[in-house]
Amino acid sequence: MNPFFSELLGTMIMIILGQGVVANVVLPKTKGNGSGLIVIAFGWAIAVFTGAYVASHGSAAHLNPAITIAMAAFNDFSWNEVPVYIAGQFAGAMIGALVVWLAYRQHFDETNDPSLQLAVFSTAPAIRHLVNNFITEVIGTFVLVFGILFITKSSSSLGSLDVLPVTLLVLGIGLSLGGPTGYAINPARDLGPRIMHAILPIKNKGNSDWSYSWVPVIAPIVGGLLAAFIFKTFIHLA
Repeated sequence: MNPFFSELLGTMIMIILGQGVVANVVLPKTKGNGSGLIVIAFGWAIAVFTGAYVASHGSAAHLNPAITIAMAAFNDFSWNEVPVYIAGQFAGAMIGALVVWLAYRQHFDETNDPSLQLAVFSTAPAIRHLVNNFITEVIGTFVLVFGILFITKSSSSLGSLDVLPVTLLVLGIGLSLGGPTGYAINPARDLGPRIMHAILPIKNKGNSDWSYSWVPVIAPIVGGLLAAFIFKTFIHLA
């Protein structure tokens, strides 16, 4: 597979499993309704594991524009590949969101709460304060990218098995830092499905909360760049 298709396919699988577990938890009359954040965190960890493993056969398995940009800025990843990776990530996220809507369409129709419908597609803060929400997303993505750089460092890399510790890292971020904002930590994961929420003919849906949408796009990029800069400047040469 070429990098575009690999990132598309991997991100699509990640969103199907990740967004799918959110749908199973928050939408009415599902088998998993009300099972909570712990189930969501485990579901997203498995989603990242599967998506990254699929993508790794043809790309670096970033599945996340924040990772792609950080690697290009500070870790010798070619800038020429950045548009290809990001295009694949967004395309995969949007297709994955469409698949989840098709799978749970009856349950979307059963809810009259627009916020629950939107929660399946994208993140929203528990307490809305854009500055604090921004900081939370920066911290979460910093931990993600900083951890990945240590995991994939040549002296500690497990090769293709690096996917497993990254999965545990994502699980830890969800359980530890997921409460305030729902831990987007990935611009494609949030914006791609949010666009699909705006487009799809979802019964009783509300607006797509565009006033918040910039936070889970810009903050992860800032967090990723900060992590890569610190690693490159103070750790990599040590």
